[in-house]
Amino acid sequence: MSAARARGDYLDLAPVARAAGTVRLPGSKSISNRTLLLAALAAGATDVIDLLESDDTARMLDALDALGVRWERRAAGNYRVHGTGGALPVKSAALFLGNAGTALRPLTAALALRGGHYRLSGVPRMHQRPIGDLVDALRALGAEVRYLGDERYPPLEIGPGSRPLGDRVGVRGDVSSQFLSALLMALPLTGKAVAVDVIGELVSKPYVQITLELMRRFGVDVAGEGWRRFVVPGAGYTSPGRLQVEGDASSASYFLAAGAIGGGPVRVEGVGKASIQGDVHFVEVLERMGAQVTLADGWIEVCGRRPLRAIDADLNHIPDAAMTAAVLALFADGPSAIRNVGTWRVKETDRLAAMATELRKVGATVEEGADAMRIVPPASFRPATIDTYDDHRIAMCFSLVALGGVAVRINDPGCVNKTFPDYFQAFARLLGGGAVAPPRRA
Repeated sequence: MSAARARGDYLDLAPVARAAGTVRLPGSKSISNRTLLLAALAAGATDVIDLLESDDTARMLDALDALGVRWERRAAGNYRVHGTGGALPVKSAALFLGNAGTALRPLTAALALRGGHYRLSGVPRMHQRPIGDLVDALRALGAEVRYLGDERYPPLEIGPGSRPLGDRVGVRGDVSSQFLSALLMALPLTGKAVAVDVIGELVSKPYVQITLELMRRFGVDVAGEGWRRFVVPGAGYTSPGRLQVEGDASSASYFLAAGAIGGGPVRVEGVGKASIQGDVHFVEVLERMGAQVTLADGWIEVCGRRPLRAIDADLNHIPDAAMTAAVLALFADGPSAIRNVGTWRVKETDRLAAMATELRKVGATVEEGADAMRIVPPASFRPATIDTYDDHRIAMCFSLVALGGVAVRINDPGCVNKTFPDYFQAFARLLGGGAVAPPRRA
């Protein structure tokens, strides 16, 4: 837990009218935690460059340490992970994963299919985030997994009698793509080819694409039949020797949005047109709303002017950046609709309910549906105190409201430590350095 969260701090953002400058992005959370796990399971050592250093990656590194995986931090963001060839040295451990779904879910699958006796737990919110569909698939393969609290939710106990036997399994894809990703990354540990059938419509497909690309870089090519079926070979992972983590495209969305609202130009470095991350497609939303976007190999730049154009968009493919789009809708020339984002409800908080509540505070009229919201921008912005629900993305996307010319207070700003500990300092630099007051105690 960060000091800011422990003390109940808040941070005040002064009204501003313009944003311009350049931001170097931290590493992608999705790529970072996947890479750490694959490096640990691979044969050989892997140098991981530009790894995200945050709460979520710290939870994964702590877990690998507890499992007997050797790693060293050689410099800021640069790590060497000594792979185990799939044979994790420690066969019995209790792992605390905080609220890091990108750590708990893949580790659940890997440990269940590798054999051993483990307990996995997290913060109270992690114990409210479903994992039953992944557990169902692991049990169908012969793994022994038990719930230690509520049925179909963490905490979990694995083993000691796991004996993966099956060569075909189904997994639901309509709640979280992390279940499929976790299963795909773990299946090479069985030593045989396994076919995976996706049950229902697969959500957040670009995150599965990240998984497949990283598996390929570690020597495992998965054959896919559309998004309905995958065949994972029994070959083990081999280190690529060195892997550089892209800048976080989800984190890029806040700065790119600031360029669209605040004139710009705003440039983000570390991610570009060749990115393997789905959230890079957020630039298409910006273009639809009237912003000017330039993409290069290692950077993206945005300029814009208000009012932006209202949109009606299915953003299932970019659920994290869709939150930024919801805040951009405050600056549009009419009502906007954000659709097919039901996965928001099983994230760090119920993001649909939380976003609707906080958008209303600044003057918007919001209709909240089961998997969508309609946002009518305010005639004039209201100063507001934003509750963040221990959710880093709510804290970051609502910082943009300051560009509406009103003061904004962000409660619990330390929640950004989950993925971007220096977010507010980077944001302040775009605003000329003087728009963000130091955190204070409530």
